Amino acid sequence: MSKATVFITDGTEEVECLTTVDILRRSGVDVQLVAVSDKREILSSHKVLITADLAFDEASYDDSDLLFLPGGMPGTLNLDAHEGLKCLLKRFADEDKYISAVCAAPSVLGNLGLLDGKRATCFPGFEDKLGTATYTAEGVTRDGKIITGRGLGFSVDLALELVKILEGEEKASDMKVRIQHPDTV
Repeated sequence: MSKATVFITDGTEEVECLTTVDILRRSGVDVQLVAVSDKREILSSHKVLITADLAFDEASYDDSDLLFLPGGMPGTLNLDAHEGLKCLLKRFADEDKYISAVCAAPSVLGNLGLLDGKRATCFPGFEDKLGTATYTAEGVTRDGKIITGRGLGFSVDLALELVKILEGEEKASDMKVRIQHPDTV
């Protein structure tokens, strides 16, 4: 079974976060929802109180296959300000493990230089925060082990791409049917 770590912090866009958690868990991925904070409860960008599985310092990351950053404001800024998370992202990149971000959150990867020379997408207006990446404007862009999404409207497609990467094409196709994705009806 593959394992993903999804990060959440005060100001995270809750749909981008929880859609990914939901679809990954439905697909059999072991998901830990980690608060980038010293507490487990966070208040999302639209004032929804969410309790994470673990606070950042309580979690173990060694067996994670994927790190995922949802967007939202000021959530993206809070992610970008967390030194422990930035060190972890760099470590995963150095270990050639999967990293994904959506909406404004690819800017965190851009600020770390993790998108340099790659293709990436993000919420319009954040293109200049992708380092030297080539902005694609696609809903979902995969370049090697980096997977980026444009915004909330592409969260289901992004999560299905992550299922495909972690659990295989057949599992992703099955999930697409099970959730009544428009491509299947």
